[in-house]
Amino acid sequence: MKVMLCEDIRKLGWLGDVVEVAEGYARNYLLPQGLAKPATEDNLRAIAKEKAHRAEQRKLEAEKLKVVAEAVEGAEAVVAAKANELGVLFGSVGPEQIAQNLREQGFEIADEHVDMPEHIKHVGTAQVKLMFTEGLTAKVSVVVVPEGGSVEAIKAAEKEAAERAAQEAAEKAEKEAAEKAAAEGAAKQTEPEQKKPRKKGKQKKEDS
Repeated sequence: MKVMLCEDIRKLGWLGDVVEVAEGYARNYLLPQGLAKPATEDNLRAIAKEKAHRAEQRKLEAEKLKVVAEAVEGAEAVVAAKANELGVLFGSVGPEQIAQNLREQGFEIADEHVDMPEHIKHVGTAQVKLMFTEGLTAKVSVVVVPEGGSVEAIKAAEKEAAERAAQEAAEKAEKEAAEKAAAEGAAKQTEPEQKKPRKKGKQKKEDS
């Protein structure tokens, strides 16, 4: 069933758009709630001016969000939270805390702009995506510190852990290379020697 939207509806369309929806969805929800009307020529003409106005507003908002996304790209948000001695949080850090910290730094970030599949539950640094519109995103670093702790201490611990992991990986690779070389050497020693072809002696010519 084709209807004309009277409001912007996420993942469906903008005010004034004509969209195809299930008849039950239209009759049981969109039409009774005043979110849509039958897509008649009269209804389309009546909403044309408001549709153009909304489109201009969206354009201006998109330009503003682009400026915000470019400004916040690579920014660092710092959030303090209660944690145990292992760094596990008594709770979690979500979009609200991250957006609030970014706003305190002067960035116009709404809570819903913070796009994260799950909350942060451990102290440390995490990369978090901000989604403003479809295709317009930015990435920020979120440093979660224990209450009374510091960003410097967290980064120093992360650096030490990264260096230790890199050293362990190098040692493992070196050990594996040595084992491979030893195995190849042993295999060569056990290979049977190829028999050399025997030279045929010259036959004596018989006296005729």
